[in-house]
Amino acid sequence: MKKQLSLLALLCSATGAYADSAPKNIIYMIGDGMGPAYTTAYRYFKDDSNTKAIESTVFDTILTGMAHTYPDDHTYVTDSAASATALSSGHKSYNGAIGVDTNKKPVKTMLEIAKERGMTTALVATLQINHATPASFAAHNESRGNYDEIANDYIDNKIAGKLPVDLMLGGGTKYFIREDRNLIEEFKAAGYQYSDDINNLGQITQLPAIGLYAEKGLPYAIDEHPNRLARLTTKTLDLLDGQNKEGFFVMIEGSQIDWCGHANDIACAMAEMDDFAKSVEKAKAYVDKNQDTILIVTADHSTGGLTLGAHGQYKWDTEIVKGVKASAGKLTSLLMDASDLKTVWSANTNIEFSAEHQIKLEQAKKMGKKPLNLAIKSIINDASFTGWTTGGHTAVDVQVFAYGKGSEQFTGSQNNTDIADKLIAFIEK
Repeated sequence: MKKQLSLLALLCSATGAYADSAPKNIIYMIGDGMGPAYTTAYRYFKDDSNTKAIESTVFDTILTGMAHTYPDDHTYVTDSAASATALSSGHKSYNGAIGVDTNKKPVKTMLEIAKERGMTTALVATLQINHATPASFAAHNESRGNYDEIANDYIDNKIAGKLPVDLMLGGGTKYFIREDRNLIEEFKAAGYQYSDDINNLGQITQLPAIGLYAEKGLPYAIDEHPNRLARLTTKTLDLLDGQNKEGFFVMIEGSQIDWCGHANDIACAMAEMDDFAKSVEKAKAYVDKNQDTILIVTADHSTGGLTLGAHGQYKWDTEIVKGVKASAGKLTSLLMDASDLKTVWSANTNIEFSAEHQIKLEQAKKMGKKPLNLAIKSIINDASFTGWTTGGHTAVDVQVFAYGKGSEQFTGSQNNTDIADKLIAFIEK
């Protein structure tokens, strides 16, 4: 009996300690496609070559562990929807699942639980706000491709009679302003402010609010607005700060790291990493000023099989990567329209326009946009010694970064569902 009482006291003590360590606010940041090679590449990309030491990045300062990303089958390679469902709800599911289990039944997400608890909720992304990752926090659908239905859920999926998300910033006007239904007008009728100009974030002055700044995804950071996610993060935290005595939950996605990885476009990927890193720095600074807050950063999977050092060469040339001033897609369009390839090439890269490169680009251009795009990336990847193994995802573990109140609980090797379970426990404190 005495032993049982001691055990009970220990459990009560542990529960109390857990509650004491639970943060009031949760900032959850997901670098889509951001496997370990990306954070390593970013460190070298940002390194000051004039110093002997290789400088640390914000990721180095808050690294705590690793997470397994596999979906609920034995393929081992996840997509963003299955992984985001695991990261949002603590439930493994199939590739393509949006907030549903393997039987296609809805699973409750941490955003929904936060809303039930009276917290303020927010979603931020650089792709359409109804894309796989943000969708898996506030919607339920058997297929990530049902974009209109997912957008509808942001109105129809009521939580305790209220709309699920108090603040949404990203892209996606195509899915929210449609012939069959104008969701923006419905949001306005529900009291939401609406913004459609990313250059005028001051249009949003209070919550609830929705800002959509592109038909689908925002332009790549390397092509336009290099700090757009950092600016959206700053705006979001300003709006959430002190809004609610019950605290807030926000998920912020660096969405297009993934798209650049799918494209095997290293300069594009590093620009997205830079924008995401600056966003993480903004969030970390917020935690420093608000110590009842936790910051969790992770990835849903890794994309492209990125390697640093290719063709048997023991080197990776960051100066080549830094010298590229446009995404491969934009450079393709510029070269397709140009009569003088050398002028365009030299304005957008620091790679020599050699006779070999000229022949390669001219021949590819005659064949069309896709061959030219591949030729451009081949030249850049070869010159920088960047390797890629796939245009898809890989099954490698991803990193987990944690900072602030309760961050000590995210150390070591864990499942992506463990991250969700711990955050949900904080919300349910």
